[in-house]
Amino acid sequence: MNQKTYSEFKYPMLEINLKHVYENVKYMVDLCKSQGISIAGVIKGFNAIPEVVKQFERAGCTYLATSRMNQIIKLKQCGIEKPFMMIRIPMFSEIKELVQFVAISLNSELETLNMIQKECEVQDKKHKVILMLDLGDLREGVFDEEEFIKLAEYVENHLENVELYGVGTNLGCYGSIRPTEENLGKLCSVAEIIESKINRRLEMISGGATTSLPLILDGQMPKRINNLRIGEGMLLAEDLEKFWGYDMKHMHKDTFTLKAQVVEIKRKPTHPIGEIFIDAFGNKPTYEDNGIRKRALLAVGKQDFVLHDKLIPLKQGVKIIGSSSDHLIIDIEDCDIETKLGDILDFIMYYPPMMYLSGYADIPKVFI
Repeated sequence: MNQKTYSEFKYPMLEINLKHVYENVKYMVDLCKSQGISIAGVIKGFNAIPEVVKQFERAGCTYLATSRMNQIIKLKQCGIEKPFMMIRIPMFSEIKELVQFVAISLNSELETLNMIQKECEVQDKKHKVILMLDLGDLREGVFDEEEFIKLAEYVENHLENVELYGVGTNLGCYGSIRPTEENLGKLCSVAEIIESKINRRLEMISGGATTSLPLILDGQMPKRINNLRIGEGMLLAEDLEKFWGYDMKHMHKDTFTLKAQVVEIKRKPTHPIGEIFIDAFGNKPTYEDNGIRKRALLAVGKQDFVLHDKLIPLKQGVKIIGSSSDHLIIDIEDCDIETKLGDILDFIMYYPPMMYLSGYADIPKVFI
């Protein structure tokens, strides 16, 4: 995109590189497939933008996974044919749509499973379920093993239209618990107890999300795990590099790029002048006094991306100082190349800004 023709575009914008999305997803699908693991591609992090979802289809994801029923219905209307996985425990209010549109769902509640059975009878359909075991992350899932095994037996023996397709767990999303050979091995052991009681093999043992990828990269994933639910780890790979220490240079980081325009350039003090109280969001930040520095304001703010510290500036020397609702404040004192009014600056990102920017209607989406 030529910066000299910035007047032709509307900023801020989110630029999405579809070729790089496809190549990232294809790499991860093939890597997991080499270890006998299928991928449910998690599409909620970019708000299920159809153009991006189609790259997940092309790249070979077995399922498309989301927690939002409206996204599934929208994609069905767009002609997406890949089967969907609902990765949030279903609400009573969406059971009808669940049976109608979703192939497989994650579950932990007996009453919800009974409601799915009744709706399946009404629609004369079958529905697959993955029962979730809580291994200590303390989000969804049955915590007691005996209760979990009994629930699996109940689904197998008493719910004719609900297929016990497998078991799964989630680690890291709430309790920050790291997936290990030990805790995922426990999931596999419980799955084998269930198999001995129902006299058949479960089709799926789903071993978590992006946080489980290090076990794949290290070749330490328990052999019975045959599915992962992956989103950020395929799209951005920033977490794997920064927080887990893996070299992800073979994956593209510019799949989603925020482009924002400079609206002010001034030399100003780096510490606010006067009595410090609270900011517009009720916080009381701390400020470092580095003297007078050259700063720029960009016309994008928390209302667009929420967390400025999860943005990564691509221009050498740029440092993000802070943000308010509608402004991003950056330090440009150390930039080798001059920054001018009207310039468009690029930022790649971690998961949170991708989620917010992709879902905000006021941010244009441009595909390359």
